[in-house]
Parts: sequence; structure tokens; C-alpha cells
Amino acid sequence: MSQYEVELKFPVADLAALRRQLIDRGARPLGIQQHRDTYYNHPCRDFAETHEALRIRRVDDQPMITYKGAKLDSPVKTRIELEWALGAGDVDGSNTEAMLVHLGFRRVAEVAKQRESFAVQPEAPSSELTVTLDDVQRVGTFAEIECIAEADGIERAQEYVQAFAESLGLQNPEKRSYLRMLLQADG
Repeated sequence: MSQYEVELKFPVADLAALRRQLIDRGARPLGIQQHRDTYYNHPCRDFAETHEALRIRRVDDQPMITYKGAKLDSPVKTRIELEWALGAGDVDGSNTEAMLVHLGFRRVAEVAKQRESFAVQPEAPSSELTVTLDDVQRVGTFAEIECIAEADGIERAQEYVQAFAESLGLQNPEKRSYLRMLLQADG
């Protein structure tokens, strides 16, 4: 069964204040990680037009590959997400990168960020929320509120993500990806 990523992202001027607010509400700190995401474009279709993404993410140098499907029509960003860690045969992701290039995929850009994550237990039977505080190089500081849902739980997850964002006082969701913001800043 496919899983869907349901998320909202917000620009945040004061990450420390939001961190305090999360801890005061009982959010459980999950730690701080360094992320380096290398994005690729398909040889036969433009992911910028289809709103898909393919990346190799290195979390504290541990590689994984992620595909994000096209966004569903919704005020809360919702799409299929497939992600798995790369194994012992590709400890740094370079074999997967070489394979993608040989298959005609084109490297687009690299997004680097420091990510601090928090787990938020749901008030009602639902999936746990993850809130991340991101400091994205050359882009800015943001908070993401995310929930993973099965197809039959998408609407409930969207409502939960929106309600939690509102309860934190977050406003003006950013619809662009970090990749899009970086490319626009560099363009």
C-alpha cells in the first residue's frame, strides 16, 4: 500500500521561540541532523513541470534515495513518497548517483540544511506528527509539519497538519520546495 507525505512548510524568523513552544507542548526532541540532498531530473520528462522529485539524501553522511510523486490537488502538500536507505554496497551513495547519470538522469542541484526534528503525539487516534526546524543554506529558516498517511487517511492527516500549524501560530505556508527556492535564488 502506498504511503503519502502530508506536509506544510512555513518560513520562521525565530526558530528558538518555536522550539520552546514545541517543547512546552510536550514534543519529543529527535535530534539534529545535517542533510545534503542531491536532486536529479528525469531524461524524458521535466520533474519541475510534473512536480515530482528524485533525490539522494545524505543524513549525517548516511545515504538514502527518495522519489516524491506529483502533488495531489489540495491546500496541504500531499503526495506519494517512496524512500529507502542505501545499503552496504553503496555506503556513500556514489554508486546510485553513477547509475542515475548512466541512465540519463541529470544532476540539478544540492540542498544543504541542518534539521532539528520533534515528534508530536496525536491528540486523537491518528499518525504521529513530525515537526522539523530547518536552517537551509542560501534559502532561510523554516518549520515543516508532516504526517505520513495511507490513502484512506489523507483527509484526516491534512486536517490534523493544518490544525496543528494554526495552533502554533504559523502563517503563510510556503508552497515551493527548498530546491525550487534555491534555484530561484541562484537564477
